[in-house]
Amino acid sequence: MTAEDEALAGGMMNAGAVFRRGRSVDRPAPPNAPALHAYLLALEEHGFDAAPAPVGLTADGREQLTFIPGDVALPPYPHWAMTKGALESVGSLLRRLHETSAAVAVDLHAEWPGDLADPEGGTMLCHNDVCPDNVVFRDGRAAALIDFDLAAPGRPLWDVAMCARYWVPVLDPGSAAAVHPRGLDAPARLRILADSYGLSAGDRADLPSVIEQATEVCRTFVARRVADGDPGYLQALAERGGWERWDRLQTWLADHRKTFTAALLN
Repeated sequence: MTAEDEALAGGMMNAGAVFRRGRSVDRPAPPNAPALHAYLLALEEHGFDAAPAPVGLTADGREQLTFIPGDVALPPYPHWAMTKGALESVGSLLRRLHETSAAVAVDLHAEWPGDLADPEGGTMLCHNDVCPDNVVFRDGRAAALIDFDLAAPGRPLWDVAMCARYWVPVLDPGSAAAVHPRGLDAPARLRILADSYGLSAGDRADLPSVIEQATEVCRTFVARRVADGDPGYLQALAERGGWERWDRLQTWLADHRKTFTAALLN
């Protein structure tokens, strides 16, 4: 690292290994980087200007992407990132991504990561990790998505469910209070996200159960990281209540399924 390099904070998977170098970001390349770079280039060619563009790969296993200026909310998440307007802009941006991504052919020969992928699969590449750490804001509105490392084929509704977990957030109050401002109305905010995305009536009816499915996948993802001895996930698990917190969350989701369905459909 040179004196001109700026370490970029955020995220747990590449913590301490991502640097800004002028107009580009230098970071560890995922195993499927060639296919992912082709996808990002295709998004740009189809008019989606809200994602980083690939610059190149290095022999030592790193990649360069264009740097996208703006603000990124890091935990504990600030109030400005959780306003109604911010949430609406995230829903609209995700819809834009999906409309463009639907026109981009998925490389079926690439090994897309299964960590947070839709277990039912799909014909469109989903981001799968639209958390506050991966959304760039300008003037209080979502302007771009970054960190496509976990992108994989799936249903658009899966991406909406994953997004809802972080941005509504669809978490029990105790879990939400760990990193989100207090007092967020989860059912009302889930409706706002669905409205701003333009979710169909059928998908609205299915969304609560898909959120539960996504939560189970996220729990398995954390369990794998913990089993591998990942220090970041071990620390986060301990600080946020251990597996009891996941048990509480999953029970809370099941108990509130009808509440969320009513908020989405009525």
